[in-house]
This record gives sequence, C-alpha cells and structure tokens, in this order.
Amino acid sequence: MTAQPGVPNHESDAEIDLPCGEKKAVADLDLGMREFDCDCGETHAVVMDPHPPSRFLPEEVSDILAETIVTEGGEIEEFGTIPLMGLVMEAHPDRIVTHDASEDGTTGFAVAWIADFEARRLHEIVVETVIDLMQEAVENAEADSAAAKFTTELATFDVEEFVADYREQRDFEDEFDEPV
Repeated sequence: MTAQPGVPNHESDAEIDLPCGEKKAVADLDLGMREFDCDCGETHAVVMDPHPPSRFLPEEVSDILAETIVTEGGEIEEFGTIPLMGLVMEAHPDRIVTHDASEDGTTGFAVAWIADFEARRLHEIVVETVIDLMQEAVENAEADSAAAKFTTELATFDVEEFVADYREQRDFEDEFDEPV
C-alpha cells in the first residue's frame, strides 16, 4: 500500500445534494461565494458559518441581536450566522440544504447553507425573519409604547428597499465588501 499525498480525512470528492435535485462539489465552494449558477438553470444563494450576520444586517443590529438573544445549545455561545440561518431554515425547510464540513479541514468553513433562490432573495428572507423575531420580542415586552412605536415604524419599512440600499452600500459585486 502506498501513501497518498493530501490532507488526512479530506473529502475532496464530497458533494452536496441541492434543493433543486442537482449536486455541487464541496471543493467548488469558497468563502467569497455568495451565489452560483447551477446546472438546473437557477442561481443558488450560499452562506457559510464564517460569514457574519452583518452580511445581511447593519453591524449595530447584529451586535444588538448577539447581546439580547440567548441561544440554546452547548457549542454556540451567541446569536450569529448559525442560529440566524437556523431560523431561516425553519421558515423554508425544503428550500435550503446544509452541508457539515467540520471534519474537512480544507474547506475554510464548518457549515454551508445553499438555497434554491438567489442571494438577493435570501437577503430579503433573512431581514424578514429578523423583523418577525423583533416583532415577537416587542409584543412580549411589557412596554406598550415600545410595541406601538415598533408597529408604527414597521408599517413604513420596505424590506426590498432596505435590501437594495444595503447591498449597494456593501458593494456585493466583489468578495471584498465591508460591513456597514
């Protein structure tokens, strides 16, 4: 038996079963990727655990969420991309798949999520999910004035406009965007 070069336990030929029924090689994913064109003819959004929630939300909102939301589970200490994508998956279980790459030290990520819609739509869904989370928190708060103020502001909030403005500020055309 001869030794094979490479990384031990490397899953170089691992594939992800996509929501559309196609497959994607794990080796084709990179940290700068936000979406890719699939053989099915559609574009699929990609999120990986190193991507911060500020990819979708302003830093101060991400910080507030991390400070105020308690995650349940031993390994995840604060609200970040993993719990955020978990919430999104709860709302769209058949439209997003995950890949656990935690045993493959060559990927640069431990978890990847791939959706059957493009990155802009995923961004809108993430914002909608956070708004729902905030609305639920405000409704459960004791201060009626805070709930009333939030409801009033929510009535004028346009998710699509927010996402368009945020994506323009972040310059999602290249992989070197910076948080807002």
